[in-house]
Amino acid sequence: MTHPDGTPTPSGEHLATTVEQGRFCFARCTCGWRGPARRARSLARTDAENHAKG
Repeated sequence: MTHPDGTPTPSGEHLATTVEQGRFCFARCTCGWRGPARRARSLARTDAENHAKG
């Protein structure tokens, strides 16, 4: 896996970010996980933080 800037991630590291798609925002991780679509960016950020914590 790689970070969004293209650098490799250490094995097992989760780098979750948020992505906007139309009116919705969702969390996405370098491990392949994707959170539910949210209208509130704050909820998508919370999804990303919770996923990264494990």
